[in-house]
Amino acid sequence: MRLEPITWDRLAEALAVHADTLKPSDGGPWLKLAVDGAPAARTGELAERTAEALRGRGRSVLTIPTSGFLRPASLRYEYGKEDPDSFLDGWFDTGALWREVFGPLEAGGSGRVLPDFWDPVKDRATRSTYQLLPEGGVVVVDGPFLLGHWFPFDLSVHVRLSPGALRRRTEEGERWTLPAFARYEDEVAPADRADAVVRADDPLHPAWSGLDSP
Repeated sequence: MRLEPITWDRLAEALAVHADTLKPSDGGPWLKLAVDGAPAARTGELAERTAEALRGRGRSVLTIPTSGFLRPASLRYEYGKEDPDSFLDGWFDTGALWREVFGPLEAGGSGRVLPDFWDPVKDRATRSTYQLLPEGGVVVVDGPFLLGHWFPFDLSVHVRLSPGALRRRTEEGERWTLPAFARYEDEVAPADRADAVVRADDPLHPAWSGLDSP
């Protein structure tokens, strides 16, 4: 895969420009974007930059970090607090994401999206209020393991770190998660599934694959 140097701001603008050329694949009025990658890849920063670029083009945007859609601690820690297989397969509440984010944005949906569902610190529902995304709006979801669940994304970006960079940039107390990301690479091959790949080993000098014309 050939990658070209780019800045984060130019990348966000390129994604926003491309999104403006897309029509939702399900025939509805809302676009759904993914920024997939490990926490060390800082997917939330790219999601927010892209959201700002889209707003600059007149689009209504909601950003949804998957960190707000964790399952209760009793389920996450069923096999211990540092089990990488559970982290990959059981920490994130994909059912709640389908129900509270993707379902309302299907063709004929209400457009009422819950921005987060579970507070992992208090280990209880967040009780956040629903937000109405107007027709023509965009939801940008960011976090790890997004490309292995058949979520209906219209545009997906995988922010990739090499194994060495992932280890270096992952806090020592979180390095038990590394085998989960290795499994994700082997079983899901996110770089092959994503519409665009960003290499972020050097956070100051990203490079990306570009995007094919729709």
